[in-house]
Amino acid sequence: MSGHSKWSSIKHKKAKKDAQRSNIFSKLSRKLTIEAKAGGDLATNPGLRLAVDTAQAAGMPKENIRRAIQRGTGELPGVNYTEFTCEGYGPGGVALLIEGVTDNKKRAIPQIRHILSQHGGHLGEVGCVNWLFERKGSMVLNKKRIDEDKIIEMAVKIGAEDIKEEGSDLEILFAPEQFNQIKEDIEKAGYTPELLELTMIPQTTIPLEEKEALQMLRLMDLLEDSEEVQKVYANFDIPEEVMEKVN
Repeated sequence: MSGHSKWSSIKHKKAKKDAQRSNIFSKLSRKLTIEAKAGGDLATNPGLRLAVDTAQAAGMPKENIRRAIQRGTGELPGVNYTEFTCEGYGPGGVALLIEGVTDNKKRAIPQIRHILSQHGGHLGEVGCVNWLFERKGSMVLNKKRIDEDKIIEMAVKIGAEDIKEEGSDLEILFAPEQFNQIKEDIEKAGYTPELLELTMIPQTTIPLEEKEALQMLRLMDLLEDSEEVQKVYANFDIPEEVMEKVN
């Protein structure tokens, strides 16, 4: 199972259950704040609109969302966050692209380097793996909760780039600029996606056996548990039965 879709879907389904245990609201708040720097109007700031949708889906309270946005627009005092990207490798030579938001890169990057070094990975030079990934929109739907033919017809009509079946899930890949149209169409059809996001899709994948696969999934967990990290993209390919062990 390729890492970009199944792993993201698993993390998404766990998000609400993990909210109190993890730092998910803190991470979402950082993203809201940095996106709001470009303006607090959801109608003219698609990045902020997506961040708000993501926060709402995770169950983040409206007041928390409002304050995070106001810190970004300058209506409230707040921390000066910046975005950063790290590139590197995980177990088995898996390519890793790590996106984060931090108030201190001198703290964040060494922290990521340490996590990688302790779990079979290491940081690489700028540009070492970025070329392996392509930004796409991704929508994942549970086939049992949709009219599959209707969804596929909709996807073809708007020019979706690929439609994949992953077990009980149907994944539709599309160009990033189609994101708003896809979102509007799926809402009008009355469906709620398991996952709807802008992501980085690997152009090639690396198959992993169980030992390295479990090590890789542990590494993904630790990276995503870091408050500094927003998203981790990887090009691993793991057997379905191994992926099920992390559910």
